[in-house]
Amino acid sequence: MIVGGIYRKYFKNNLFMKIILFFSMIMILTIITFSYLMYQVMSEAAVERQMDVQKSAIESVSNYVAGKYESVHRMLRDMFRDRELAYNTAYFLEHPYQDYIRYRLDRFFSDTGTGSTTDTVQYFRNRVEDDHDIMSLMLYSADLQQLYVYNSFKQFKIVPTNASRSYVPEVMYLDEDAKVSLPNVWIRKTIGMPETPMYSVRVPVNNNQSLRNMGQLVVYFDTARVQESLARYKDNLKGQILVLSGKGEVLFDSSGMYYGQKYPYFEQVNSVYDNGTIGNGLIVTKLTQSQGGFTVLSTVPEEELAKTYRGLRNTIVTISAICIMVAIILPSLFISNFAKRTYGIVRFTRQVRNGDLTVRIKDDRDDELGLISKSFNSVLDNLNIYINRVYKAEIKQKQAELKALESRVNPHFLYNTLEVIRMRAVSQGAKDVGEMIYSLSMLFKNYVQQKRNYTLKDELEACRLYLELFRIRYKDRLSYEVYCDKELETKPVLKMSLQPIIENYIIHGLRTDRADNAVSISVLPSEGRMIRAEVKDNGRGIPPDRLEEIRLGLHKPDEYAESFGLRSIHERLKLLYGETCGVEVSSVEGEGTTVVVTFPELEEGDLNV
Repeated sequence: MIVGGIYRKYFKNNLFMKIILFFSMIMILTIITFSYLMYQVMSEAAVERQMDVQKSAIESVSNYVAGKYESVHRMLRDMFRDRELAYNTAYFLEHPYQDYIRYRLDRFFSDTGTGSTTDTVQYFRNRVEDDHDIMSLMLYSADLQQLYVYNSFKQFKIVPTNASRSYVPEVMYLDEDAKVSLPNVWIRKTIGMPETPMYSVRVPVNNNQSLRNMGQLVVYFDTARVQESLARYKDNLKGQILVLSGKGEVLFDSSGMYYGQKYPYFEQVNSVYDNGTIGNGLIVTKLTQSQGGFTVLSTVPEEELAKTYRGLRNTIVTISAICIMVAIILPSLFISNFAKRTYGIVRFTRQVRNGDLTVRIKDDRDDELGLISKSFNSVLDNLNIYINRVYKAEIKQKQAELKALESRVNPHFLYNTLEVIRMRAVSQGAKDVGEMIYSLSMLFKNYVQQKRNYTLKDELEACRLYLELFRIRYKDRLSYEVYCDKELETKPVLKMSLQPIIENYIIHGLRTDRADNAVSISVLPSEGRMIRAEVKDNGRGIPPDRLEEIRLGLHKPDEYAESFGLRSIHERLKLLYGETCGVEVSSVEGEGTTVVVTFPELEEGDLNV
């Protein structure tokens, strides 16, 4: 009962209170749902960001190790590109060192242009000096079973590895396909390498002519330098970063736990494509370098990864509580404001309903109510313009019809009379008078007859007949030219839309004392489906003050009564087709006048006045 009473008192007949209640309930449910989803999304995003860090870290390590692998291959490519150096290296690996020294001395004294750049020993010593990450570089001769060793102190020594006294030849044979791997323990002992963590890159060396294998190039790199490639990820990196050989040996371990051992989860890692979970809740991201035959691995315990988003829960709960409070308070303020503006629109519609079309809603906001207000105002403005336009157009139409009725007094009598006069003139030898009467007769007929579709061709023909009448009158002291785009000839136009301009030229612009009077009419399509008709003459022109009066008469017909013919064309076009249509006048006194008429490109049946 209490709830029902509250509803009837405050909500039943109050739409805005219903909206507030409904909106508040929706917002509370939405905030709770959104908070839960946001927690899920943000926790996943935190995990994803961390995994992106892990992925970027392993990409950095992979690029570093791959770069070292590529540098070793580049050594051989550069060697084989130098034909002399390649030949010297083949001789170096296939003959005892003493023979190589004698061979080099002979070459040195017999040829010019060769020097230390083609010396195999010096070439590889330079490579060690260029790359500070190299701890040792070895060339193994398969024929001689010897190791030629360079260390990081620029020292070069020869280590015999006869199969009867050493396991090195067997190791070299068994590991011939190894690419990036751990240093072999027998090789390390043979050359006396320290127990410093390192990894090796092994590349076979073949004779570039016979393609026979001569031995191997083995380069040991300092593993500590791999750690340096992770320096920029130090603060954000979690878990371990490992580099595994193709056999699962740990070449690098950022934690130092597994280096030199076979990774215990290697089989599970192989079953993972790019990322996944392996034993003991480790989340794995891996990147395999097929050319080098190694894999870079990131492992992060799930518990450690969960720490990245554990603090989000309390923050989201606090923010949700604040949002719920705001969701209850703010809607009341906003909706009450909307209610006030809505009641204003209702009062406005009542005034319009009572016939007051001058009233306007004063609301400049850009929200929905503001758009409704602006739409109402725009509708009223267009309605007033339409009423004004139609009213004036009807008056103009009635005036035109009245003038047409006055001028259509028995037109057949007029045609017959003119034809009798023309024949009389022809029979008396006045051929020019006959031609003038014929042009006048056709001109009258063109204006008086009622046509269903009055086209641009009809209007231009009327202009031509009028000009022809005066060409004969002034005995060829007047020439004219009429051009119209063929596609525009059938377009409907208002009657008398160009002829008054020609008439103005004949009355005010023609110079009877000259024999070069000329007028041209050109009609061409314009932008936006408009037609541009230009009437240009070389007559007297218009003085500047008179030209200004004509222009004012076109734009302010109620204040200025200048040039009735031009003003009539201009007003009719603007009333019927809008502000883009009308008449423009330009003139230079003593040189001529140009009148441009712009009207729309209509189709048959579109002309309604």
